[in-house]
Amino acid sequence: MSDEITASTGTSPVQAVPDDQPGNVFVFSLPRAFLYILTATILSWTQGLGMYMVLANIQQIQGYFHTTIAETTWLVSAYMAPYASLAFFLIKIRTEFGLRNFASLAIFGFITVCLLHIFVSDFRTALIIRFLGGIAAAPMSSLAFLYMIEPFTQARKTTTGISLNLINVALAMPLSRLIAPSLLDIGDFPGLYHLETGMALIGLVLIFYLPLTHAPRARVIGKLDIISYLLIAAGLGINAALMPVGRFYWWQEASWMGVAFAIAVIVLIIAALVELNRKSPLIDLRWLFSREMLHIAIVMLIFRVVLSEQSTLAINFFNLFGLLNHELYTLYLFVIAGIVLGGLSCAFFFRPGREDVFHVIALVCLVTGSWLDSHSTNMTRPPDMYLSQGLIGIGTGLFLPPSMSKGMLTAFARGPTYILSFIAVFLFTQSTGGLMGSAFFSSLQIILEKYHSNMLAQHIVLSDPVVANRISILSMPYRQILQDPNLLQAEGLATLSKQTTLEANILAYNDVFRIYCCIALALLVILFIKMAKNTFFKRTSAMTTIPAAA
Repeated sequence: MSDEITASTGTSPVQAVPDDQPGNVFVFSLPRAFLYILTATILSWTQGLGMYMVLANIQQIQGYFHTTIAETTWLVSAYMAPYASLAFFLIKIRTEFGLRNFASLAIFGFITVCLLHIFVSDFRTALIIRFLGGIAAAPMSSLAFLYMIEPFTQARKTTTGISLNLINVALAMPLSRLIAPSLLDIGDFPGLYHLETGMALIGLVLIFYLPLTHAPRARVIGKLDIISYLLIAAGLGINAALMPVGRFYWWQEASWMGVAFAIAVIVLIIAALVELNRKSPLIDLRWLFSREMLHIAIVMLIFRVVLSEQSTLAINFFNLFGLLNHELYTLYLFVIAGIVLGGLSCAFFFRPGREDVFHVIALVCLVTGSWLDSHSTNMTRPPDMYLSQGLIGIGTGLFLPPSMSKGMLTAFARGPTYILSFIAVFLFTQSTGGLMGSAFFSSLQIILEKYHSNMLAQHIVLSDPVVANRISILSMPYRQILQDPNLLQAEGLATLSKQTTLEANILAYNDVFRIYCCIALALLVILFIKMAKNTFFKRTSAMTTIPAAA
């Protein structure tokens, strides 16, 4: 991974400026620096849109393929299976074959897969193409990261550069939902990839026009690296493939799912044993399980779980009322505005040592947004969540850059070889951790819905005058075509049952929103305790140092 950061610290011979002067932001002239940022943005959005286009349009795509929602969701699983782990091995591939060759092959491969999407006409072919898409997308995220930090000075790479890159990563989901309806109108499932193909072609031109700083090539791939990666890919791939579809088949009812998870655990344990007994491991597990790195990993994982509320539950809540992406435009715009505002605040004001301050502000935004969402009713519509979802967007933009920057600086302090291990932690928490968080809370919503349905059903007693009157009112639209009183009552009771299910779902979503709020609030309390503890030790240390010096 050393070429990903350390190679970018050098300056290009084209329009380079000294980067050791205070106040400098870029190592290139301003127009050229903006071109690098534009290239990173195009590459990141191209890869992100490809990832989320299917996830954001499951209901529309199932009509094109004539499949169920559970079957269509396998398209997401096919994409995530290789994507979850491939980035681990790409670092050594870049070092072995050279960054320029890697970039060229990556963009050509991605364009090829995008073009294949346009000609998909059946579901089985779509599954194969989506699997190839996950393979092709992994290098694109790395290229976007490299191009974003390339024009910045050394001091700005881990602050401004990372902040801008993570803005692009966070914007992928709302942007995909924002533009997908128009693309679907153009050409159903293949239409989703017309824009992605065009953006990839623009990225191809920019990649060949703007070179990245080269790192020395070296023979770093060994036989055990391949074995370790195959084991890691199998374990993480099975996990990533099952997480999106688990709630449709239900975890306890599908025995094959338990067998698959057991296999994933076994191969990951074998991979860990192989890595722990190597002199030059692919991933340094001993360092990853150190106290400092465990703390960073747990914080990023919990935040990723909490942040999944924005991209899953809030949108699924409005799906209860039949609202789809084209009816949620303004809501997505507020989310996008929040992410940009939070990310730009980090880009301009974040410096090493201010992580806790930004995390406190992010948690306050998440607590407030989740608490507001937890008061939803059957009259709640997108305008009622503009503020809450905007706040969650701000929290997203504020949290991720300081966390990644702190991890990067920790890896730098240990040496370039540790950067790969940190990237492994970050990718796990953001991709696999995000899938696990969405799967857990979506499943929790289903369980809570069953609980509330059972509680509400206990109050539906036909002998109750209020219930009988309600059934009579609900059956009135059918009196023109039904004369049998028993059939009228059955229709009214069926309508009441649908309304009860809707109310149970709303109550379940409110419960999950409250759980999110409690998690964020607990994290805020823990962070305040940590800050108070650090302040106390600093003051105690200062008080003991002064007499000793005297």
